Amino acid sequence: MRPIERLFEREGLPRFALPAALAKSYGGDFGLARPLLYANFVSSADGVVALPGLGESGGVVSGNSEPDRFVMGLLRAVADAVLIGAGTFRAAAGALWHPESAFPAARELFVELREQLGLRPHPLLVVVTASGNIDPAQPALRDCLIVTTAQGEARLRAKVPIGTKLPSDPSIAALDAQRFECRVLLDLLHDRKLQVVLTEGGPSLVGQLLDAGLLDELFITTSPRLFGRRPSDGRKSLVEGVDLGGLPLDLLSVRRHDSHLFLRYALGNA
Repeated sequence: MRPIERLFEREGLPRFALPAALAKSYGGDFGLARPLLYANFVSSADGVVALPGLGESGGVVSGNSEPDRFVMGLLRAVADAVLIGAGTFRAAAGALWHPESAFPAARELFVELREQLGLRPHPLLVVVTASGNIDPAQPALRDCLIVTTAQGEARLRAKVPIGTKLPSDPSIAALDAQRFECRVLLDLLHDRKLQVVLTEGGPSLVGQLLDAGLLDELFITTSPRLFGRRPSDGRKSLVEGVDLGGLPLDLLSVRRHDSHLFLRYALGNA
């Protein structure tokens, strides 16, 4: 992969002293503050991030962009945890949210970076499901925290054949409320020493985090593609289900690879 070109970067951003090969590919060093909740999406030029009926649709939206996959891997590689909603989990059956799953060519470099940062071998996957309507046999759940309700936990356990056990606490955290608050979720993660949390969606979960004023940074790959939309076609934008009223963003970084743009923003609440 040719290196990503850095066009602009705000002075004073945190630096991790990336392994040289990662820094070269990214177009310079990279770092994040602690604690931090940050999101990563690829969006078409007309704002589509998810297409119905395609499973994990990011590759289609990005045009199978290799640099986008690299950035996804890098953002996972520095995270304590990757947070996703149940819809995203169901759409990507069989997936593992590991750095090298996004960009296998940098596997050893991601391992080196995580060791350098004192992190566990892979970020912990956190799946939020109020209903418990996910497949407990999915391989990603072998190293996962499921955050659900008491009803959701009961539903999960009812799906498991007699004689088979689901992972017990701390792999399942059943909260009291039927529809728990995002602040409670984030406090739970912090209590478990998960300070740097990457969310990869979906749009409904990210909308709730934004609405609660909890998201600190947003990474968006803008793909040079147009998809269009029809009424009720199921295509989703970055944020679904909330009215944010023109929430301001503060541009931190712009990178480019051919016609793809890689944008990093701080949120107006940060």
